[in-house]
Amino acid sequence: MTGVRELKYRQWFKGADVDGDGVITREDVRLMGERYIAAREAGPGSETARRLTDGLDAFWTTVIAPMDQDGDGQVDLREMTEGFRRALADPALYPQQVGPVADCYFDLIDLDGDDRVDQAEFGEIFGLAGNVSPEDCAEVFDALDLDGSGGLSRTEFHQALAEFFYGDDPNAPAAHLFGRFAD
Repeated sequence: MTGVRELKYRQWFKGADVDGDGVITREDVRLMGERYIAAREAGPGSETARRLTDGLDAFWTTVIAPMDQDGDGQVDLREMTEGFRRALADPALYPQQVGPVADCYFDLIDLDGDDRVDQAEFGEIFGLAGNVSPEDCAEVFDALDLDGSGGLSRTEFHQALAEFFYGDDPNAPAAHLFGRFAD
């Protein structure tokens, strides 16, 4: 794994450590989902909320929890980075590892249900999720909008997440999806 991925994963960790205690727990993953659901004013019993909760449960169980090397129920930055290095080594596995959760987030971000994420939707959710500045959100969004349509299609969204989790280019727009890092 490259230093670029480590920098990106550190940014992701900051957003995933919802309570800021330096570790990711099942509770952080649950709170992450609740944060998105609340931002979208989706009811806790809605189909989107259920899909997101199920997807995050699966993400915890299959991706995050196995990173807990010492069995204490929490994953620190070192464990997460080493875990991502092992679990996310093969981009061909994106459809199984990240794809289902990404689809749930896309549906949640797409507030108006038009099957595209506009700049306002993108900025709201990534600003909330990763404490990304409005300016950085706008810049990243414009670069990710590959067809210049003013909205991210599901395909563009998946391409961005695949680049974030598997890519090594520090200048790729998706490298800064969860906030800018110094390379």
